[in-house]
Amino acid sequence: MTNRDDQAARELWRLFSSRSGHFRFESGHHGNRWLDLERVFLRPGLVRIFAVALAARIRVFKPDAVCGPLVEGAFMGLMVAEELNVDFVYGERFERGDRESLFPVEYHIPPALRGMIAGRRIAIVNDVINAGSAVQGTFTDLVACDATPVAIGALLVLGPAAARQAATCGIPLEAIASLPNDLWEPPHCPLCLAGIPLEDPGMRRTPG
Repeated sequence: MTNRDDQAARELWRLFSSRSGHFRFESGHHGNRWLDLERVFLRPGLVRIFAVALAARIRVFKPDAVCGPLVEGAFMGLMVAEELNVDFVYGERFERGDRESLFPVEYHIPPALRGMIAGRRIAIVNDVINAGSAVQGTFTDLVACDATPVAIGALLVLGPAAARQAATCGIPLEAIASLPNDLWEPPHCPLCLAGIPLEDPGMRRTPG
């Protein structure tokens, strides 16, 4: 991480409310860091400078539209779309019901918007990417809509999973800052093995 990236990470981190413990994320993975993402957009003006910077990175991929997964990812995506002067669409979150599996949540573009993005270049924008549950779900449904995802963008990337995901999808990843992070599949979670109680904050919109 460069000095500039380190400074951006520190500035971004001040926007998030973080706590330590043993948590189950939307993706089904376990981890030791929880972010209350709902607080990030209490003061949109504080986030806008980062949205402008992220839009500058996304612009080179010439998207026709930006797609953000609900909820906070859509807020971020809307800001980026406004800066790029392109269309904005969003992915809605649906639980499949098998919560004990990995990636039990899907994201779907609303029916009224699906035809509008067919054949178009779409940038996927999220606020924070951890295991990448929201981004993966959004990517899958964009492809189902015959859209062409061209880039993934985020304010903050936690750990290496997002980079692996972008490589698997065959599209670039752009982030304002990144931080190391621990994430485990449940059978391999050291916190479970240590008998530390698991907190499941209701499959909320933490980065999963």
